[in-house]
Order: sequence, then C-alpha cells, then structure tokens
Amino acid sequence: MTVDRTADAGPGNSLDLDEAARPGTPASASAQPGSTRTTDAPALEFRPGRWIANWDAENKQQWESAGRTIARRNLNWSIFAEFLGFVVWQLWSIVVVQLPAAGFNFSTSEIFWLISMPSLVGATLRIPYTFMVPRFGGRNWTIVSALLLLIPSIGLALCVSNPETPFGVMLLVAALAGFGGGNFASSMANITFFYPAREKGWALGLNAAGGNMGAAVAQLAVPIVITLLAVGTVNLPMAGWMWVPFILVAAFGAWKFMDNLTSAKGDIAGSVAALKEPHLWIMALLYIGTFGSFIGFAGVFPKLIKDYFPAFSSIGVGTVALSLAFLGPLVGSLARPYGGRMADRMGGARMTVTAFASMAIITLTMIWTLPLKNFWLFLVLFLMLFTASGFGNGATYRMIPIIFATSSRAAKTGASTVQTQRLASSALGLISAIGAYGGFVIPQVLNASNTASGSYTPAFYGFVGAYVLMLVVCWAFYIRNANRNAMGHV
Repeated sequence: MTVDRTADAGPGNSLDLDEAARPGTPASASAQPGSTRTTDAPALEFRPGRWIANWDAENKQQWESAGRTIARRNLNWSIFAEFLGFVVWQLWSIVVVQLPAAGFNFSTSEIFWLISMPSLVGATLRIPYTFMVPRFGGRNWTIVSALLLLIPSIGLALCVSNPETPFGVMLLVAALAGFGGGNFASSMANITFFYPAREKGWALGLNAAGGNMGAAVAQLAVPIVITLLAVGTVNLPMAGWMWVPFILVAAFGAWKFMDNLTSAKGDIAGSVAALKEPHLWIMALLYIGTFGSFIGFAGVFPKLIKDYFPAFSSIGVGTVALSLAFLGPLVGSLARPYGGRMADRMGGARMTVTAFASMAIITLTMIWTLPLKNFWLFLVLFLMLFTASGFGNGATYRMIPIIFATSSRAAKTGASTVQTQRLASSALGLISAIGAYGGFVIPQVLNASNTASGSYTPAFYGFVGAYVLMLVVCWAFYIRNANRNAMGHV
C-alpha cells in the first residue's frame, strides 16, 4: 500500500490517502482505493430536508462538476462543530484548577474525578455515535450533536456560579461534557462518505486536526476570558457561557449549509467481525499508550502545573491571566501528522517503538529532575512528552490498515481486498474509541498514586513501565515476527 499524504485523523490519528473508508463507507468507494470512474454518473438528486441521492464521489465527472464544492462545504462546517466538541470535552480540565478561587472546597480525589469523567463518557459514546450518521443523516446528526453541547456548557456555567453546588451534581455535568468526545466519531464517519478514496485521508486529517485544536484553544482562551475585567477574582461561569454563541452558530450552519447522503450506510457487521481479530486488541493497547497519553495528559496538565508550580499556574498579562498548559495539546496535535509521515517512510512499528522509548526516557527524566523545582525544565520535558505521544499517535494509527490487509485472520484465510479494507475501517473506529479511555485512566492512576503515597511520582513510574511493556509488545508482534517471517514491516 503506497501513501501519498498522511494526516491527523483522531484525537491524534493518522490516515492515508489510500486507506479504506471509515465504518459504513459504500462498497463502491472502498473497493479500489485511489481509483476513479469517468463514466457518466446519475444526476445528483436534491430532496427535501437537504438529502442528496445518487452521490458517487469516486466518479470523476460528478466530483469535478459539483461534488467537490458540496463536500468542501460540509467539511468546513464539520470541522467547526468538531472543534467545539473538543472544546467542551476539555472544559473541566481547565475549570477545576480555578474552583478554589471561586469558593469551592473539593478534595484532590474529587478534582481528578471531575477531570476524568468527560473522557470516560466521551470514549464510550464514540462507538454509538459512529452509527448515528447512517441512521439520521450527517447534517441532521451534526445539528443534534452540536446542540447537545449546550447542555454541558450551560450546566457548567450554572454549577460553578454557586459554591454550594453538591459534588454529585458537578460530576454529572462533567460527565455530560463527554458529548464533545463522542462528536469526533460521528463527524469522521460523516466526512468519509463525502470524499473519494484518493482525497479521503487529507479530508479526514483536516477534520480531525480542527477537533484536536479545540483542546489547545480552550486551554488558552478560557483563563483569559474568566479573568478579563474580573479584578482580583475569576468570572468562572464565563468558561461555559462563552461557547454558547459559537455552538448556536455551528448548529445553524449545519442546518443551513450541510447535507445528508442517502448512500451513507452503516457497517455493524464489519465492527463485530473486527472485534474477533486479535490484532484489534493489540493495536488498541498500543493506541491507549499513544493517544490515551495525549488526551490524558492534556486533561491533567493544568492540574499538575498547579500542584507542582503554583506560582506558574496563571501568568498575569495586563488584566488577564494566561496558562501555558495549552502548549501541551498544541504541540501534540501538530506532531501527529509527522508521525504518520515517518511511519510511511520507515515503518509504523519502528516509529511506534521509537515513540514509546522516547516517552519512557522523557518521563524518567522528568521524575528525576523534579527535585530541581525548575518550572521551565518541567514545561520543556512535558512538551517533549506531548510531542512524542502525538508522533506515536500518527505512527500507531498508520499501522492498522496495513496489519488488517496483510496479517489479520481474514487476510491469512484468503479474504478479498474489499473484505480486509472493511475490517480495517471498522477497526479504526473501534480502536479510536478504546484509545480515548486513556483520558480516564491517566487521571485516575495519578489520583490513586496521590491518595496512597501523597505523591504523583509512583504513577509516573507506572507510566514508564507501561510504555516499556507496550514497546516490547509492538516489537514482538510487528518487528520480530516480520523479521522471522521475512515479511515487510508494518
């Protein structure tokens, strides 16, 4: 499988231009990736409710005459809606460090539950969200999923406005922020139906990159807005209210400018078949290590800065406060496409092993230099950790289509290319969902470490051990076996 371009496809996922479609891609779009048809296509039929029939992105004539413009319009609004999904998903990781200043008195354990609950719910919602587009239509579900973001946004604003709000209510509202995490799956599933195989990777990369940037933008913008004109205190409810107009714009834009495709079909059978493949579970473990580390550390980074270096948790710039925590998800997002590109050139398994080795070494260095109490060294090392995890995201995700095409049970029993591509497409969605559970695991491991020992250090040593284990697993299954069987590296 040759690749012309890689792009970010998930909180950190790398897809290629020749990759099969996501779950539910029509067979005509995935049977011959990268190919086009030039025969006359049936005229597009525009039906009430902005439904489009006879869509065939692989037909060059239809694509050049009308398809490209329609697809690009849908992609633009999809990016905006998914961007807001990631914003809402990450809001609590920013708000929790400001709760004491707003009069709340929660324990460290309760704080970590508020950080991790959105990731737990968001990861779980990714699986059903994948099948909402075929069921309701991409435009229709984008409207619904965007409007659902109003619930956690307004709920957060109301909760943090009253210091007497019970913890149970706060935890429930934090869980509802998981709606934002689920949006990724439906957004990606929708866009894959609009683009031909030769441009699918690039389109999905743009869509995912827009979402990933939401985490960084939220961590940059929220501290500024809640301290703007709030002399000596914080206007914490603005952390939720500030996004309401943007959410309404996204919902209106989806209603006004996006489309539903009658050709969008789900592939539940493909997902069930993919679950029976051992490689899915191996790659899910590796993806928890890469993407899970990215989204998990993105959630706890503001809290870690607050605990280790409270003087640097908020940096005054004029009348506003700035948090440098946004730099973590920013560099991690930017590193992802390069991980996929290097995987194309040197092999995804080699690059994934390199990423895990780097993450283990960086984490150890961070642990050993903490006694120096140097914030800038801590920041640089954590940014390096984010970069390595982002790099690993791209490399790990790039391995999946190749593994299912060459090493899966289906491939070894003579399954056709179409069948293995169908399995790979389903596996991509499932692995993406499983990897997001890292956003729950990492805060909870840090919480358990702090509760048991009063320090985060044991948890970080645990992460080092996990990275070494995943390195060995990747090497054993995808490098050693490749050498032993004289097969190409994935």
